[in-house]
Parts: sequence; structure tokens; C-alpha cells
Amino acid sequence: MEFDHIARQVPDVAGAVDWYRQWIPATEVLYQDPTWALIEADGVRLAFVTASQHPDHLAWRVTNAELEQMAADRGTQINLHRDASRSFYLTGPGDSVIEIVAYPNDVRP
Repeated sequence: MEFDHIARQVPDVAGAVDWYRQWIPATEVLYQDPTWALIEADGVRLAFVTASQHPDHLAWRVTNAELEQMAADRGTQINLHRDASRSFYLTGPGDSVIEIVAYPNDVRP
């Protein structure tokens, strides 16, 4: 298991991406659409999401086999995302949200 990304709800995904590109010079846009974006700067990944689609969360990456086993152990459904990743969410202490995510062929894009 490895840390993957932080996701933050924002009212304007494009505006958040533009702000980071302006103020954090190393920012690379890995994916962007009107409701979701993923950027990386100096090895740190940050997702911008809309409140209607995703909660604020911290994400840890596992293999697809580990994801299947963890979901089965918890009786949790795995969700398929637009980038073909699969995941489920857990609620941690203080109502923090944790995503357990796996990517196609166990390769992080």
C-alpha cells in the first residue's frame, strides 16, 4: 500500500487548476474535465472534485488483488471510475474519508 493522492472539493475545478499552475511552477495537469482534475507537483498528487461527485479524501493505492480482498473482507462494493481506476471509501476517525484505489494492470498513470 502506498499513498496516492489528496482530493479536495472545490466550486470551480478549472479555477483551482489555473491557480495551482500560476503559483506552483512544477504543476503538471494529468487529467481535467469540468468536474474532476488531477495535478501533480514535485511528486504530490492533488485531485480537485465537485461536492456532488466525490468527498474530500486521502487515497492509498493497492494492487487490484489487494483491492478485491479488502473489499470482500469489508463487504464493500468496488466502484469503477472514469479513468478506469477502481476503489471504495472508508470512514476513518473524525469522519475522515479514506479511498482505497487500484489502477488498471496495477500501474499508476
